[in-house]
Amino acid sequence: MDREILVALAGQPNVGKSTVFNLLTGLNQRVGNWPGKTIEQKVGTCRHNDRALRVVDLPGIYSLTANSPEEVIARDFIIKEEPDVVVAIIGAATLERNLYLVSELLSLPALVVIGLNMIDVAEREQIRIEPKVLQAAIGVPVVPMVATRNQGVRDLITAVEAVVEGRFEYAPRRPQIREDHREVLDQIEALIEDAVPEPYPLRWTALKLLEGDSEMTRLVRERLSDEGWTATHAILLEHEDAVIAIASGRYDWIGRMTRAALIRPQAGQITLTERWDRLATHPIWGLGLLAVALTLIFGLTYSLGAPLQEALDAHVVGSLAGWLTATLSGGPPWLTGLLVDGVLAGAGTVLTFVPILIIFFASMAVLEDLGYMARAAYVMDGFMHLMGLHGLSFLPLFLGFGCNVPAVIGTRIIDGPRARLLTILLAPLVPCTARMVVVAFLAPIFFGSYATLVSGGLILMSLVVLAVVGVAINKLVLRRERVAFIMELPLYHIPNARTIALSVWQRTLEFISKAGSIILIVSVVLWVLSVFPGEAEESALALIGRQLEPVGQLMGLSWRMVLALLTSFLAKENAIATLGVLYGAGEGGLGLQEALAGAVSPAAALSFMVVQMLFIPCAATLAVIRQETGSWKWTLFELGLMLAISVTGGVAVFQISRLLGWGA
Repeated sequence: MDREILVALAGQPNVGKSTVFNLLTGLNQRVGNWPGKTIEQKVGTCRHNDRALRVVDLPGIYSLTANSPEEVIARDFIIKEEPDVVVAIIGAATLERNLYLVSELLSLPALVVIGLNMIDVAEREQIRIEPKVLQAAIGVPVVPMVATRNQGVRDLITAVEAVVEGRFEYAPRRPQIREDHREVLDQIEALIEDAVPEPYPLRWTALKLLEGDSEMTRLVRERLSDEGWTATHAILLEHEDAVIAIASGRYDWIGRMTRAALIRPQAGQITLTERWDRLATHPIWGLGLLAVALTLIFGLTYSLGAPLQEALDAHVVGSLAGWLTATLSGGPPWLTGLLVDGVLAGAGTVLTFVPILIIFFASMAVLEDLGYMARAAYVMDGFMHLMGLHGLSFLPLFLGFGCNVPAVIGTRIIDGPRARLLTILLAPLVPCTARMVVVAFLAPIFFGSYATLVSGGLILMSLVVLAVVGVAINKLVLRRERVAFIMELPLYHIPNARTIALSVWQRTLEFISKAGSIILIVSVVLWVLSVFPGEAEESALALIGRQLEPVGQLMGLSWRMVLALLTSFLAKENAIATLGVLYGAGEGGLGLQEALAGAVSPAAALSFMVVQMLFIPCAATLAVIRQETGSWKWTLFELGLMLAISVTGGVAVFQISRLLGWGA
């Protein structure tokens, strides 16, 4: 009775599974990645009637066939880890579609409890369901729920305990393959009986072979003799229509299970979701609604976040820097520099990002929980397909105009691993606010009355490069991956405040713990390189700049300008500060303006600004790329890619400008 119960939460996307998980586990949860995967894993604990439950939130899936890594993860966990109960969360308003997954779960050796969620949404759509009738039909517990109001969650846990303890008469009615193919299934079972890998069930494995499941086909083929596989393969080829027979059997089962339990609205009635979708998915008005939504997100994220960011920088980081400087005034200067300009500068960078990320995470979570994100992806899908992406990729890329950090993290809304990776790789090419600050400061110095024209051209250039690079990566690097995109348009429902708050909390902590450590290390390393063995022009960083001067000369850049690019790795605005130090700028930057105006030709100036717009991401962005991809390979690929693009762009612009007579 005191043994911990292992519960696996399964369900299709957009059924409120995460809301149920958060209600059950609260802050007692751990977020990481599944072993060997970049797919998120969430595990939490809760107690009920002095009994401990460990809850594992499986990825959202539509079936248990190996069409995606998420589906392989879910079915392998259920089969290999043998949870005491699989809780299938299904949406009441999409009952028949959700029961398809339940029909597959019932074929596995695990007890199943059904959480019939979003009863309120179904009622708004004029759909009525009798949970007890459905329970009697299927033979497993069916618990009606409205997770957004915390209704039915305790009943769900009570049902789990009742099944585990044998207090519920568990008698599931499982679907059968269509009658005309049952003999074929028996033949496959007989042939593979001794070749089924442990711990996969024999009948389930035979069904997966008939469905054409690539993973199970590979595992069985490795264990069968050549003769056995030849015989099995011949039957599979002869009955290629078996997948239809299996699906038909499941749909027949769904029809029988819901016949008495489900009452749908009369034909011709227009539901609430249909009314809203006339606007949200309209080819013209839908784009207008998306523009409004993005403007609100962009405005909230940066109009509220930027002042908070500045306040934290001035009052918290600045005050700490002043206190540390005063406290260490009697100590060695290098210690003060290390702690203030190295450690505190890195930690301060992490801290000042927090307000922007909190507002961004909350805004995106509200839209996603509301059900609008799928509509936004739908209206942008055609445009994004030009780069081999789909509509959801537009949202994080758009946010990159404010900051590339939330843009990279925002790719979590994209389900497909290929599309998500490509969007991450493209996000740093969106000109962020920090890059545009550098452009806004330097363009008037270099180009006077043409500053606005040059600035606009640089932004347009970045977007053109983004599109070209997107097409190139899609065709050359990720060419073996499929681009197809299918997304369900979920029913609209009221967002859950608790789920949103927990999501914001978890994401923020994850950024601080993972990305923050990388930023801190980079900050300290850059500080060390900038002060040892001497100040500014004698430092190791300056030595690196001088070593790179031959490359810089191809772009018309002096070693000082190359060094300004290198220091912008920590923060893009550092380029201005570095130029100010190396060119001896006076107060207010007036000295810098005079020095640069006389020392840099128009061709070199344009080259510098092109490189600055396309240069490697800042440390914070690089840190979250490593965090989100879970791979140093892709992080270094991004670093090398943007370095190559920026240098190539700088060389091309400088050489062409000289040919046009701007080199003097």
